Amino acid sequence: MSISSNLTLELLNQPFLLEKRIELLMAIKKTGSINKAAKEVPMSYKTAWETVEAMNNLSNTPIVLRETGGAGGGGTTLTKYGENLLTTYFLLKEEQRKFIENLNRITDLNTGSLKTIRRLSMQISARNQIVGIVENISLGAVNAEVQIKLKSGNRLVSIITNSSIENLGLTIDDEVVAVIKSSNVLLSTESNLKLSARNSLKGTIEEISLGAVNAEVVINIGNEDKVVAIVTANSIKNMDLQIGTKVDAIIKASDIMIGK
Repeated sequence: MSISSNLTLELLNQPFLLEKRIELLMAIKKTGSINKAAKEVPMSYKTAWETVEAMNNLSNTPIVLRETGGAGGGGTTLTKYGENLLTTYFLLKEEQRKFIENLNRITDLNTGSLKTIRRLSMQISARNQIVGIVENISLGAVNAEVQIKLKSGNRLVSIITNSSIENLGLTIDDEVVAVIKSSNVLLSTESNLKLSARNSLKGTIEEISLGAVNAEVVINIGNEDKVVAIVTANSIKNMDLQIGTKVDAIIKASDIMIGK
């Protein structure tokens, strides 16, 4: 794994010089024709002109000039200002390359710290997001069964489509995030129940937040892995659930989403 980044310059809080626009300007400089430049990038002739017009509109000085008539039948050229923009952009691009190269040199991606930062920045409504390692993938005709080992030592089984496996590029030993809505977590105080649900995680209730109708229950399943369940306030009373109560958190395999 390595760090990479595109370079985009803004003008008046609007994207101004993007890498695709730079490619177009370079092609215009090379060919002297917006039609030929559009084919090189590639993009449609209409999109190419709209891109040029957007840049010219944002700039106080024209970047591209369209010449008509003449012995050669006209053409499209960069202004002196446009050529200077290209020079400046590539100077910045080189400094960015050095910066990224330095980041790759001083950062140990294997510690997983950047992965953790990325996960913390994700905004997902599902209450449960648990990190684990893919132990096994069993492909079926349409769906696949994915077994994930959590840091607590517990294992989760998720059923997702084969196309999801392909889209995620999922392989054994991948680090993934199991995403589970709290409303899909059932609780039981009876450990010997025979259930159709594939996942039953043993844990201890660590926190109960009672509301007028529902309650949020936090279950510690080991090694700081925690599962949150939403149950009715009546269930809390009927099951005599308290902090310290041993419970099983029951989750259907089809209710577990996988992020990577």
